[in-house]
This record gives sequence, structure tokens and C-alpha cells, in this order.
Amino acid sequence: MLAAFGFSFKAIFVKLAYEVAPVDPVTLLMLRMSMSLPLIALTALPVLRKIPTLHRQDYALLAVLGVAGYYASAMLDFMGLQYITAGLERLILFTYPMLTILIGVFFLGKTFEKKLLLAMLLSYGGILIAFVHDLGLTADSHSVLIGGSLVFGCAITYAIYNAGAEVAIGRMGAIPFSMLALLVSIAATQVHFFATRPVAALNLPWQVYAYSAGMAVFSTVMPIFWLSSAIHRIGAAKAVLIGLIGPILTILFSWWLLDEPLSVEQLLGTGLVVCGLLVVIRR
Repeated sequence: MLAAFGFSFKAIFVKLAYEVAPVDPVTLLMLRMSMSLPLIALTALPVLRKIPTLHRQDYALLAVLGVAGYYASAMLDFMGLQYITAGLERLILFTYPMLTILIGVFFLGKTFEKKLLLAMLLSYGGILIAFVHDLGLTADSHSVLIGGSLVFGCAITYAIYNAGAEVAIGRMGAIPFSMLALLVSIAATQVHFFATRPVAALNLPWQVYAYSAGMAVFSTVMPIFWLSSAIHRIGAAKAVLIGLIGPILTILFSWWLLDEPLSVEQLLGTGLVVCGLLVVIRR
């Protein structure tokens, strides 16, 4: 529950930061990842001392997955949140399990299961309902289309990361791979910022730094530990099932803290997306 709460609150932190000052996605993501670095480094150092020798293919895999999984997907997500509600963002993002399965089928030789079609119909039907609802709330429908496309791109890149992570974990182990991929993404984010932004871009109100710190601790580092601990105690299947509360939490918090509308259409769309995910993970 704590992990689901932390991950679902990330979009809220982003939207709150956007309301405080005209901060751009690159700067905000750099603050989030840089503030995560001390906690990640403290965890990574003892783990990496025991890691087996990495080969050239391992470094290439880490570079691709670190950039695609955490850096590119987060950048697209932050950009999309400039245009759409936090609730719609979470619904679109939660299609990544189905996209991960499709990538496995088409590129990794996995078996296609018929239940995936039902899951996709339910989930994308739910997203369509929520999407039409958001289009009806704004006169600028073009912005909603742009935001939805960016977040869907985020779901695709995160699915690529998940599909590739299965291969990488088999070579390096789960925790070493996760730590190294996070470090790669932090480096990519910092390189992007310092190559394209002046240092003066960091002259921001203290509230932006507070939201970035909250995002780093409670929506990045701690949920990773909470989820790992949960999987260790109750298994991955139950942990994933409990995590399905994430979109519902995001919609409730966006209604409470961001004054985003809470409607029957949104709740129906959320219910369909959750049903689709249940079909995917059902034994």
C-alpha cells in the first residue's frame, strides 16, 4: 500500500511544482533524480561491491535500459503532465504491463495468450472514456492529445525497460541491475540538464525544491524499497494486485489537492483499466 501510495503521488508532486513556478520538465526531473542520488548511492555501494564482473554486453544493456526505463520514460511523463490531468496520466501509464507482454511476444519469443486481447479491450476502453471526458473539459483539445501521446510514449519506453530487465536481471541479479540502471538514468538526466539549460534555471522558489525532494524520497526511492520488501513477504502476485489501487489513489489525490474534476466517467474508466490489469495478472 505504501509503495502504491508513493508511486501514485508522483504525478501530484509534478503538478504541484508546475503550479508554483514555470519550471520546465528537464529541470524538474533533474532535481528529482539528483535528490534521489544520495539515498540510491548509499544503497548501491554495498550491493555493487558483490556484483559479478560485467562484460561489454552488460554495459550496453545497462545503458539502453537505464536511459529508456527511467530517463526517457520519466521525461515523457513529466512533459505529458503539462497538458493532461494527473488522473488521466496514471490510467494511460498503467497500460505498460500489456505493452510489456506484447514486446515479449513480438521480440523475445514469448507465447501470446488470448486473454491479452480482453485485457487490452477493457483497459483501452477505460482510457478512451477518461480521454473523452478530459477533452470535454477543455477548449484546447490539441493539448490533451499531445499530453496523452507523450504519456503513452512513457508507457512504451517503460514497457521496453520491463521486457529488457528480465534479460538483464538474469545476467546481473535484480538488485544490482536496478541500482545500476537508476545510476545511469541519473547521469543521463544531469547531462541533459547541464547541456541544454543554464545554471540560472535552478533559481526557483523553495516550494519547487520541497516538491522535488518529496518526489525523490517518497515517490522514487522509498517505494522501490517498500515494493521489494512486500514482494519478499507476500510474493509478486499479491504485491501487484495491491498496486492496482494506484490509479484510484492518483484520481482521489488530484481531486483533493489539485481540484481536478472527479466524475462518473473517470471512475468508470479507472474500473475498466483495473479490470484489464486483473485479467493480465490472473493465473
